[in-house]
Amino acid sequence: MSEADACHRFVFRAMACDNELQLVGDATAAAHIAEQAMAEVRRIEAKYSRYRADSVVARINGGAGGEPVTIDLETERLLDYAHAAWLQSGGRFDITSGVLRQVWDFRSTKLPDDAQLAQALQRIGWDRVERGPGWVRLPEAGMELDFGGFGKEYAVDSAADLCLAAGWRQGLVNLGGDLRVLGPQAGGRPWRIGLRHPRAPEQVLATVLLSEGGLASSGDYERYMDVAGRRYCHILDPHSGYPSQGWQAVSVTAARCLLAGTVSTVAMLHDAAGGLDWLRRCGQPYLAVAADGSVHDGFPVRQNEHEVPCMPQPASQS
Repeated sequence: MSEADACHRFVFRAMACDNELQLVGDATAAAHIAEQAMAEVRRIEAKYSRYRADSVVARINGGAGGEPVTIDLETERLLDYAHAAWLQSGGRFDITSGVLRQVWDFRSTKLPDDAQLAQALQRIGWDRVERGPGWVRLPEAGMELDFGGFGKEYAVDSAADLCLAAGWRQGLVNLGGDLRVLGPQAGGRPWRIGLRHPRAPEQVLATVLLSEGGLASSGDYERYMDVAGRRYCHILDPHSGYPSQGWQAVSVTAARCLLAGTVSTVAMLHDAAGGLDWLRRCGQPYLAVAADGSVHDGFPVRQNEHEVPCMPQPASQS
């Protein structure tokens, strides 16, 4: 294999998950652009993490009930995206619903108190958020924005765009299983992306061949608890306050990882029939496992394989 065809892998940790970059080409140049891409991921994490007191999200949430908070163009565009996703999903994609994590403890086996849940639901509602050019305001103390449902996918695309702008056309960016393919492997071969079974992570449910574009997954197996034989996962419906129940996992491909992640997350928030209707209406290829274990394959071309060179864990929180 020539140096031009060599694939270089860079592993790093950010956004509470294990990540990798794979770049085909010169080793020195690959290392240089990989450092920039990793720095971009960490920049986005620092800027929008709800766990950092100095983040933009913390500043917006800290001003809830008070004066408008000034925001930059990047944040404004992300809020524009969240608004479009809220409209198109019928309110299921709602970045004010992060307050529900305050009443759901998935390390326990105890369901939330009805009164606490009702109180949290009163602080949810994207349609209540006030916005204008360069500012945003949460009208009630205790309301919050949470970019956890799309921040990682946005970081995938941002890192990928940085690599593409630098001239890289062969490689991929993989953040905890949400990924973007820059272009094919050496010789024009597509990347083989293994999707693991949501109930048997040691098994490959399917292999997706990608030469470009994004893939994202949502599932009920990352953070969950079992109570009386029923699984309750971290993907929470902003209308009921309860976890999604219709699906074990949904994987979607699209031109950008951000779109793939939004489509998969909203599908998870439907029941089985509604989720399939949503996926078909969106028109993006998908592989979905319903709560009863049935598999719904919406990929026009896909191979069942038992080989996972890239090994992206399907489904991260979205």
